[in-house]
Amino acid sequence: MKAVTWQGKRKIGVEQVPDPVIQEPTDAIIRVTSTAICGSDLHLYEVLGPYMKSGDILGHEPMGIVEEVGAAVTNLKPGDRVVIPFQIACGHCFMCRQGLQTQCETTQVREKGSGAPLFGYSELYGSVPGGQAEYLRVPHADYGPIVVGQELPDDRYLFLSDILPTAWQAVAYADVPAGGTLAVYGLGPVGQFSARIGRHLGYRVLAVDPVAERREMAARHGAEVLDLHKDVAEELRDLTDGRGPDSVVDAVGMEAHGSHVGAAAQHAVGLLPDKLAQKAMETAGTDRLSALHGAIDAVRRGGTVSLSGVYGGMASPMPLMNMFDKQLNLRMGQANVKRWVDDLLPLVEDSADPLGVMDMTTHRAGLDEAPALYEKFQKKEDGCIKVVLNPSA
Repeated sequence: MKAVTWQGKRKIGVEQVPDPVIQEPTDAIIRVTSTAICGSDLHLYEVLGPYMKSGDILGHEPMGIVEEVGAAVTNLKPGDRVVIPFQIACGHCFMCRQGLQTQCETTQVREKGSGAPLFGYSELYGSVPGGQAEYLRVPHADYGPIVVGQELPDDRYLFLSDILPTAWQAVAYADVPAGGTLAVYGLGPVGQFSARIGRHLGYRVLAVDPVAERREMAARHGAEVLDLHKDVAEELRDLTDGRGPDSVVDAVGMEAHGSHVGAAAQHAVGLLPDKLAQKAMETAGTDRLSALHGAIDAVRRGGTVSLSGVYGGMASPMPLMNMFDKQLNLRMGQANVKRWVDDLLPLVEDSADPLGVMDMTTHRAGLDEAPALYEKFQKKEDGCIKVVLNPSA
């Protein structure tokens, strides 16, 4: 089959690789009909290379048609149309029963001290072949796949794999008071959906991003948009009676604009041999923190900062004195996809499209064009906000 593979820092390939096969009774094989490039895939493209191996198949936002199921899979049959959550969970352990599927005790990547494995996401999360390919082996298919209808287009459902539940959880964790104000830092796909979910739930939404096309998209869905500048936290306070927003979602993560020291540190670590680079990241690694520090500065006293952007530094400095003094709440984590499906599925199937799932994809192509689109997405060129790949194209 054809698959999108990691070949080195900022180097993506498209290769012929062996078709996946059933390995465990709880596996399924799906034929991928749509698969997206996620903003967190760009961390593999740029920063997390020391945890990747040449030939690793990328991608954790797929959906498709079931081709084959293992002997223990009774909830699926060939021909079913399914969305595949980005994490692999068992559904029956203590953590899964708490709705914390990303912490699944059956599948945790214990040798790396990580939670549940993720499709296509490095040695840190199990080195599981990903979904930017023609076919995908799905472990724990007796629990994970989300069966959807046959009538609506893929774009109605595809984002249930990651970015919609990630945004829904980000807003839920932000704990915005009724009628309150939510600020969103970063208007990539998760930030866009966070802003739309905030509006859907009745909040005032203030959205910050340096890219004009991203601000324009957020404004179409009711957000008040602000350009990113050094005094944006002060501007947010001016717009909220001098206090700051009740809650802030940081949808940026470890590669924030304007974090020159963090960027230099990430670059220096990337020059080390992989094992040394891994050790450096796991003991002294730092992130680009301008978005997170900006969120902490902007949020009102007693407010909540919700992190959906991915961070990987083990020694990232935090302004704890200010956080303590402001009596802030901080929540974070990978999205627990299955926890939020019942909330989201009726919204994506609603003919009114209240979350605008049909107004997210800006670029669509076959697998062969993935290398160029990774570069375009990473550089934020050509209005690139969300890329969907169609393996049959």
